[in-house]
Amino acid sequence: MMLTSISGSIQADTDKVAKVVLFPGDPLRAKFIAENFLEDAECFNTVRNMLGYTGTYKGKKISVMGSGMGVPSANLYAYELYQQFGVESIIRIGSTGALTDDIDLKDVVIAMSASTNDAYAQQYDFPGTLAPTADWQLLRTAVEAGEDMNIPVKVGPVFTTDTFVNADAHANEKFRAMGMLCVEMETAGLYSLAMHLNKKALAILSVSDHIFKGTFLTPEEIREGFTDMMKIALETAVKFAD
Repeated sequence: MMLTSISGSIQADTDKVAKVVLFPGDPLRAKFIAENFLEDAECFNTVRNMLGYTGTYKGKKISVMGSGMGVPSANLYAYELYQQFGVESIIRIGSTGALTDDIDLKDVVIAMSASTNDAYAQQYDFPGTLAPTADWQLLRTAVEAGEDMNIPVKVGPVFTTDTFVNADAHANEKFRAMGMLCVEMETAGLYSLAMHLNKKALAILSVSDHIFKGTFLTPEEIREGFTDMMKIALETAVKFAD
């Protein structure tokens, strides 16, 4: 059945969207994954050029779709995928800026939890401070997948920010002092949404730059060079796919 989402941002046949979706920020990374890792990949969404594809990996049906940048964009798509297209698990595969000295460019970080300055979760009127946290089954599977492929991963808390450039010149130092491994812009919102909807979510991140070392990758390297992250995500997704 062809369905247009409530925001009009996704227009797709509901049967063409898998139960598990890989969720890169850049829609061109979704295209790269579909063309290089999935068999018989078919594009199911082109609205606003937020490309979405579905194919098979090791015989299992898996989708990959761009999310855009920031919690508002990512959660608009995530909400509609969860609620209107029957998605059960979303695995964010995004870029991140490293904070700690033991993390370098292209390293893989799996977000156990995500602190944030984003206001998305305030809508839930939670009587306390919500701790946005990954789904344990997805998290454990991703860590085991990395180990099986001999891909080192760092697992721990990350910081989701609404401000790519923070007016507080010492903000990154404060994040690092509280144990945050890296800074990105979507995970806390995705985890909060998944918790609210009783769905599964995980963020697997690749380091595109180091905040304190001053190193960074090119846009092309970010789009196509994060194959370790992609492989871990695919090996995780296949365990939760139809």
